Amino acid sequence: MTEPLLPNFDDVVSAADRLHGVAVRTPLLNSPRLDALTGGRVFLKAEPLQRTGSFKFRGAYNRISRLPESQKIGGVVACSSGNHAQGVAAAATLMGMPSVIVMPKDAPAMKKARTIAFGAEVVEYDRETEDRDAIANAIAAKRGAVFVPPYDDFYIIAGQGTVGLEIVRDLSGRDLAPDVVISNASGGGLVSGIALAVKEMFPDARVLTAEPAGFDDHARSFRSGGRERNNRVSGSICDALLASTPGQLTFQISSQLAGEGVSATDEEVMRAVAFAFEELKLVVEPGGAVALAAVLAGKLDLTGKVAAVVLSGGNVDAAMFERCLDFAAGQRA
Repeated sequence: MTEPLLPNFDDVVSAADRLHGVAVRTPLLNSPRLDALTGGRVFLKAEPLQRTGSFKFRGAYNRISRLPESQKIGGVVACSSGNHAQGVAAAATLMGMPSVIVMPKDAPAMKKARTIAFGAEVVEYDRETEDRDAIANAIAAKRGAVFVPPYDDFYIIAGQGTVGLEIVRDLSGRDLAPDVVISNASGGGLVSGIALAVKEMFPDARVLTAEPAGFDDHARSFRSGGRERNNRVSGSICDALLASTPGQLTFQISSQLAGEGVSATDEEVMRAVAFAFEELKLVVEPGGAVALAAVLAGKLDLTGKVAAVVLSGGNVDAAMFERCLDFAAGQRA
């Protein structure tokens, strides 16, 4: 059996060309307060400002736009708790295709509403008792639709890698080289794509995953050398980062080019959500703030280093956002 074909740096550059003028080239922000707290120069990649509110649009558009005409008739189907859902829905609508998204019943209401607003039909499932992949595959077979994976796909990985490409190009434009790049991780499409771009241009840079405490399957997999599984599928406010295990393709890349990870508790994440709002005026969802949370909690020594931290999404319900702000305010009182 041959090994599955993996994307490389050139494929990330190709994805960037395809996304030009369609995706937002999100800013790389610097916070003097964060620099003071860490003793380094820390830059934040603001993907909440991306189309659909997260990095997921990049991979979804890169994948769907490459479908041959013969495969577009039945549309696409995907599984997601919300961010991939919105990315697929928006990309499919732009391409004039129908989309169906299989979403957990406990996904944030705002993410469901936005997915529908972007043009998708939503089918709900119980993540504790039902198999979302089986549901999606049945829908695809019935409708003649193409399944768009959330992370374990050549073009998805390459598309997400454009986040890393923009980071290194922007830092290079400031005559800076990254010592550390930290990316939130669930299935691993984002971090593996980022690693392809970062390690090509800056081989000595460290690329790390950031995951919710108790759902650190990447960090454990890096240590064991095999794809470890989480023993829970829910129980964190970081709903966007609850994949059970690293993807097969993504782990082949991240285990070689990243290979280390950190985690943050829900309480640390809530403080990070509040920090991003108060210091950067950005709305960041809990799952999008884990890397920042790990930095703020001192999980990494960034003294004298140049670091890039990915804020991967901003699709948060008002109630959860208020909870984070209230918690942080209570901590300071």
